[in-house]
Amino acid sequence: MTEQDLQISMPDGTADAVLFSPDASTPLPGVLHLPDIGSIREAHRSMARRLSAEGYAVLLINPFYRTSRPPVFGFPRIPGEERTMRRMAELVGPLTPVAQRLDGAAYIDFLTAQPAVRPGPVGAVGYCFSGALALRTAAARPSQVVAAASFHGGGLYKVADPASPHLVLPQVAGRLYFGHAVNDKNMDAEAIERFEEALENWGGRYESETYEGAHHGWTVPDNPAFNPTQADRAFHQLTELFAAILR
Repeated sequence: MTEQDLQISMPDGTADAVLFSPDASTPLPGVLHLPDIGSIREAHRSMARRLSAEGYAVLLINPFYRTSRPPVFGFPRIPGEERTMRRMAELVGPLTPVAQRLDGAAYIDFLTAQPAVRPGPVGAVGYCFSGALALRTAAARPSQVVAAASFHGGGLYKVADPASPHLVLPQVAGRLYFGHAVNDKNMDAEAIERFEEALENWGGRYESETYEGAHHGWTVPDNPAFNPTQADRAFHQLTELFAAILR
């Protein structure tokens, strides 16, 4: 397994990234790995490494490059704590829908230009906040991103919001997968129901399911809500999606 730390020229600066490949001498299908609010750290390195071992060149990026290089938190993240919430707002604030679309396109352009990546379609996966970014990336590069997944993605459907992520669905051509948490204030049962109605109206290929007993952040090893059993199931669903479309 090779791990190459990189710098990507972006619309508004330079983003840290890590490219993983089990065999850098053999071009493999490319996957964009979009981390949660904690950005690049060992937890997401391990997740990207595990996915890469399945036969993919995986690019893990720092979506919050406008605000900070990793580590983006200089203190322990405590959900609901004022200091944590303030820092999260600083990180997410610059990522407007337009910024996300531009960034997603730039990430895909960089990924597909790497010698370790096989020419052709790629995939994307996002966690928590970046679930919406994965969807917007699929919309930004519909001919290239043929499979995209989101796990415990927040705010995928926002009522009466002209910038709600679900509104980009008509621009998406790839197959989609959404794994939702239970009792998630960032994506509650009503929002999931409305989002699934939007997916049905979209008419593309998709799967959307709620993981029993899994709470927001359940797939990420350093999160308090980490659920090993359901995280393994999520990984199986992800690799099944990519194997069906990218291999």
